[in-house]
Amino acid sequence: MIVIAFTVVIAAAVALLVWALADLGSQLLVAWRTRFTRETHHNLRELFLFADPSRLYAINLALMVLVAAGAWMLTHSLTVALVVAVLLAFMPRLVFGRLRRRRIDRIEQQLPDALLMIAGSAKAGLSLVSAVRQVSAELPPPLSQEFHLMQHEQRLGVTLDDSLENLSHRVPVQSVKLMVSAMRIASETGGGLAETLDRTAATLRSQHAMELKIRALTAQGKLQAWVVGLLPLFLLWALMKMEPEAMSLLWTTRIGWDVLVAVAIMEFFGVMLIRKIVAIDV
Repeated sequence: MIVIAFTVVIAAAVALLVWALADLGSQLLVAWRTRFTRETHHNLRELFLFADPSRLYAINLALMVLVAAGAWMLTHSLTVALVVAVLLAFMPRLVFGRLRRRRIDRIEQQLPDALLMIAGSAKAGLSLVSAVRQVSAELPPPLSQEFHLMQHEQRLGVTLDDSLENLSHRVPVQSVKLMVSAMRIASETGGGLAETLDRTAATLRSQHAMELKIRALTAQGKLQAWVVGLLPLFLLWALMKMEPEAMSLLWTTRIGWDVLVAVAIMEFFGVMLIRKIVAIDV
């Protein structure tokens, strides 16, 4: 009788623990979905992309489950499957960050030509607002999208200074801030807008050329960072093929796991140090 009662108590405790873990998991899943959709909606709006964040969440969740299950079936390791799932969970943030950097680089490339076009329209007698409207109709995205949004804000009653300030917040780079400062100063002081924009365009063009030159000169250092990061992985794979019994100690012993963690930490800081050295701000 005592054994039966003890078994019932254990079963009830296990059931309660499972229910608590399931409830906690559902709450975490709801919180993650809310945060994912909120951040995705913000990123899509910044990139002028039109998609449903909830569908992207469902796609990301399905990829996490399927790819993690495939990794577990191939490696028979729960740790590898969990690592793959965590990487896929952070993958949308990395993708949006990459798209945002590409968009900002494209805007910086278009900016000198756009300023020259605005300066030409100003020389023809158009105001700054009219010149921006005419140039935005001729420019390709993404800079034309930012100019169209700035005009839409002005139609809703936003002043020119505030719309320019919002543009500098949406595209937080030095070249856009320089353009905004030049436009605001020229519109407030009543100076020569065309000459100011011409000088700004020349400055941005020379700055962009210098950045490209520095990027070309530091390409070797960036390649060394990739080599430093990937060479230990290649050596690990080669040694696993040559001496599988000896290398298996890395995965089956405590010292082996400590060595792998130490190598991963040193690899991370080594790559970050190289990238910090070759990152030169113009």
